[in-house]
Amino acid sequence: MDIEQHLPILQVIVPLLFAPLIVLLQPRGLAWMATVAVCGLSFAIAVNLAMLVHGGQVLEYNLGGWQPPFGIALRVDALSALLLLIVTGAATVAALGCRESFNQQIEAHRQPLFFAAWLLLLAGLVGMVATADAFNIFVFMEISSLAGYILIAGGPDRRALLAVFKYLIMGTIGATFYLIGVGMVYMMTGTLNLDDMSRLIPGIADKTPIVFAAAFITIGLCLKAAMFPLHVWLPNAYTHAPHGVTVFMAACGTKVAIYVLVRFSFMVFQKGDLHHGLEFSMFLMPLGLLSIVVASAVAMFEGRLKRMLAFSSVAQMGYIFLGVSLLTNAGLTASFTHMFNHALAKGALFLSVACLSMRFWDLRIDQLAGAAKTMPLTCAAFLVGGLSLIGVPGTAGFISKWLLIQALMAEGELGLLMVGIVLISSLMAVVYIWRTIEVLYFKQPLKDPAATVVLAEAPILMLSVTLVTAFANILFGLLPDLPISLAAMAADILAGADQ
Repeated sequence: MDIEQHLPILQVIVPLLFAPLIVLLQPRGLAWMATVAVCGLSFAIAVNLAMLVHGGQVLEYNLGGWQPPFGIALRVDALSALLLLIVTGAATVAALGCRESFNQQIEAHRQPLFFAAWLLLLAGLVGMVATADAFNIFVFMEISSLAGYILIAGGPDRRALLAVFKYLIMGTIGATFYLIGVGMVYMMTGTLNLDDMSRLIPGIADKTPIVFAAAFITIGLCLKAAMFPLHVWLPNAYTHAPHGVTVFMAACGTKVAIYVLVRFSFMVFQKGDLHHGLEFSMFLMPLGLLSIVVASAVAMFEGRLKRMLAFSSVAQMGYIFLGVSLLTNAGLTASFTHMFNHALAKGALFLSVACLSMRFWDLRIDQLAGAAKTMPLTCAAFLVGGLSLIGVPGTAGFISKWLLIQALMAEGELGLLMVGIVLISSLMAVVYIWRTIEVLYFKQPLKDPAATVVLAEAPILMLSVTLVTAFANILFGLLPDLPISLAAMAADILAGADQ
């Protein structure tokens, strides 16, 4: 039996099946080890899928042998393979690298339940990416959301409860908007399969319900993706969540919602003769620009390290939305590449924050004075992640920002104006990253014993994973062929869908 044809369903079913088994692993550390093993297996499956897709295949799997629209289908192409790499890689790195942080923040008797929710979050995210069924996207969306609420509230910071409540309200509104939109499309087409929707919509005489469905789905998914000004749930959620959860969610959570939005827009609505492309662009482009500028401005004045990086994530999502809004191969390639590269940069930054938290009780920027003198490797990893976030040549972040600038310059005078905004926002990133670097490297350590604990590097496993992630920012900055080629293949598929 050829295992390759079953890889799409294995990608979803492996974390889903192991999640309840994790609850039974009560001895200390066993639940963590099993979680790392399952995440690593999921990542290995994603790597194999990416290799197959990179070779020109599009993998489809019909559950139970039932053909859509009667059965549920899974589909993995270049874009979904890229997202699967991001999601499973983030889950593996965060679980492996943050063991000591989990032991510090999560009570031993609660860790099996915590890691069960971790695998459910992974299963929900990969399910949203792999499924070709609109309703199953909603099902997996709810699985990932409920698991995310549990994980964010799982740490000792009681402020996380208010953050989760806000996330719950906003997430529920977003999911409801999405479900209403899907219901409208189903009412008009009689199918939930995305390919069937795209085939049937052009033949519908009255497309008014489809137009409203596109609006509901777009707004719902933009809320899930923390698109400005629908981002209000994200900063507190990232700030007060356990550090490992922040690493996981910041690297991939919002990107999956963008993936679903792009799928619907290009593969369903823009093939339906709705003039959706222009409306989609006019909606996303100004909001993407506002995300870049406003969130970067807030980050410049934020005094808490995790919250500053959270607002930075909102700004970085603006770059992705901006590239998508161009509706061109170049813009899509830049956006998809930035999804991958931003995951690397933000993974290195939040892992560095987790390392710093092992030696510093307070993660306010001014309380980290002189940390580079006692934690030089951790601060070096933070520096590399920051340079990648800014887009300094030689880092992964430079590659995707350069691709975005090239795509914008092809748009004429308006594109040149947007290039100016991108460059200004990069300078703003220099300001808020430099604020932190200045404190870490050039300020004298605080004398207050309440501000610091043991003056030493983070535990070896956590530090090693952080350094490897930071090195990946340089590796993919010098050898960017894999993410760019997958992103270009995905752009060709989506742009061809609009023909």
